[in-house]
Amino acid sequence: MTYQESASITQYQRLQPFKAISFDLDDTLYNNRPYVVHASEQLFDLINRHYPATTAWSNEQWQQLKRALFIQRPELAHDTSAARYAMLHQGLLHFGYSELQASQGAQMGMDCFHHHRSDFTVASEVMAVLQQLGQKYPLIGITNGNVDSTRIGLSEVMQFVLHPGNGVKMKPYGDMFTLACKQLDIMPSELLHIGDHPSSDVAGAKMAGCQSVWLNPCMQQRYKQAQTVLPHVEIGQINLLLRLL
Repeated sequence: MTYQESASITQYQRLQPFKAISFDLDDTLYNNRPYVVHASEQLFDLINRHYPATTAWSNEQWQQLKRALFIQRPELAHDTSAARYAMLHQGLLHFGYSELQASQGAQMGMDCFHHHRSDFTVASEVMAVLQQLGQKYPLIGITNGNVDSTRIGLSEVMQFVLHPGNGVKMKPYGDMFTLACKQLDIMPSELLHIGDHPSSDVAGAKMAGCQSVWLNPCMQQRYKQAQTVLPHVEIGQINLLLRLL
């Protein structure tokens, strides 16, 4: 194993030639948590107003319902939108609302969530990095989330973005990596994946036969201690990709 550290770039394995770059989206190209928290708050404010009986439940009780649905319907664990819809629908039925009311309420809630969840644009400095990389390599997105990549500006720099669902499993399963390579008409080893999560992004990419860069802005030691699969390279900030590549 080679080890080289310079200005928050740590190389564990030498990168081999590659033909395309894939990016995780949430928490890699932007801080995802504030948008999801706000979208969830708006969703439940709406549900509570239109279906007052639901005010009896806390957020944790809704999450307990979602976890129970994962046991009953394991495929929901690979589709965040379908899982949220099922949670709302089942919850409304639990509170005595009709099937029609539950379906309408769940869809209304999802429309609200999706609007607020993607109500931002990727920072200009991040877009500048992507634009520079895109001059040399095809760029794509591989995300476990359900952000609208067009609304946040990524359609300007990415050829396509893959999401799980409809039989396609989330990272770290290899489904989306395999699908991406097929659509790009390249070998898995010719795809370089950049992401923030040591399991979903680093282990997922490497198990699929791809190369990986771990974006670890806080240089988080807690992840390193539990990490069983090393990335090819670790970086502390996204603009270091321009120096690395």
